[in-house]
Amino acid sequence: MRIVTWCLRFMLLALVLAAVWLNYDKIADQPSHFWWLLAFGVIMVLTVVVIDVFLPKNRLSVMAGVFFGLMVGLLISLGLALVVDMIDTFYRLGLTSEAKVGAKSVIGICVCYLVITIVMRTKDDVRFVIPYVEFAKQTKGSRPIVLDTSAIVDGRIADLCQSRLFDAPILVPRFVLHELQLIADSADKLKRNRGRRGLDILNKMQNNPMIDIEIDDTALPEVEGLAGVDQKLLAFSKVRDGKLATTDYNLSKVAQVRGVDVININDLANALKVVALPGETMQIRINKPGEEEDQGVGYLEDGTMVVVEGARNKIGREVQLSVTSSLQTSAGKMIFGRFEALAQGAGPDQNERRRPWRRNHEPQGGRAPSGDQQT
Repeated sequence: MRIVTWCLRFMLLALVLAAVWLNYDKIADQPSHFWWLLAFGVIMVLTVVVIDVFLPKNRLSVMAGVFFGLMVGLLISLGLALVVDMIDTFYRLGLTSEAKVGAKSVIGICVCYLVITIVMRTKDDVRFVIPYVEFAKQTKGSRPIVLDTSAIVDGRIADLCQSRLFDAPILVPRFVLHELQLIADSADKLKRNRGRRGLDILNKMQNNPMIDIEIDDTALPEVEGLAGVDQKLLAFSKVRDGKLATTDYNLSKVAQVRGVDVININDLANALKVVALPGETMQIRINKPGEEEDQGVGYLEDGTMVVVEGARNKIGREVQLSVTSSLQTSAGKMIFGRFEALAQGAGPDQNERRRPWRRNHEPQGGRAPSGDQQT
């Protein structure tokens, strides 16, 4: 990209020199004019190149706003120039042509500056005043999904994209990739494993032809000046008009306050889970005592906590319980139940026979079929 940019700059210089040379015959009798024209052309090229080099991060909407404001300002200045001539004629002020040119120049500069500043401050509202003229970025097609570190390390986003649930491009900002690298280089073994897992998942997603994923290396001025990855993620998602995918509960809440659309992977996973209805039965292994008296606690294979009343003395055994209620939040899910009986053939020494919970849907007239009673 840099090579192309510099080629364009050299082409600009060549075109300017060619334009000056084409006018050589017309001013050949006055060589000083030719050299002044050549110097002016070179200075103009250098000025444009310097502006291009030192202002590489300007957004297209900003430049469009400046040019639109300049055009409107020049049109208004042209009208005010006629007003200056009318005032001079009507009031017989007797202004010289030089004075009128100076007054018109001052008015033009001030009007152009005023219009440009007004357009830049109200560029998002210009469409309501002038239809079909808009400087705010409009994303065509699906809005991109911006991944944060927690969503990448979690790993479920790769399966969700593989299933074509998200028909949108995936963006990974470079500061998120940098944070993953820092975690992978951490001295703490647990953090190091999490970071390496995140890098492996990113590599897996990049090698999957069904997933449209991109590492965004763009240096955005709205993002680079912020401290903290979370703040950068929110600003990046706003600039890219994307949706933030995360498993961080607190980041999800901050994103909602800041007006950023967020996809909480935990909320999505909870929404896809089969809801445990009150009155249904399931089997669970009691692992530890609960906080309240006579409570036992077990876990499903997906990590959902199950609190069972009357199962405190059943630690290490599989029990059958009746669901009384369930609590589902962005931080996770809990199921509450009441102890019914010990699971058939389940004892404290049968760790290898541990199985996930299952529902026993009983017919209205009696017991479930024998095939549904396997444990």
